[in-house]
Amino acid sequence: MERGGTVYIITNFTHTTFYTGVTSDITSRIIEHKEKAHPKSFSAKYNLDKLVYFCSYDSIEEAIAEEKRIKGGSRKRKIKLIESINPGWKDLWEIVKEW
Repeated sequence: MERGGTVYIITNFTHTTFYTGVTSDITSRIIEHKEKAHPKSFSAKYNLDKLVYFCSYDSIEEAIAEEKRIKGGSRKRKIKLIESINPGWKDLWEIVKEW
């Protein structure tokens, strides 16, 4: 049985730094970021815990490919992607935690 995946982008309060990730369990992964479960990680160091973008895929392989594409893009492209679904830069955690 194939397991799906989700690509996500988190940022800090001032939107100065982005982290793009992929996971098969978005709820648990965002909780880890918010609780700083890995205190020496990039996201903890830069206080990245605001979920501003996510997109789910049928397979983890598709999600990984999309993560690599997003990571390879410019900051401007990431901002355009975020604003395409979240123009107000709201924390989408409220949506994800209901899953």
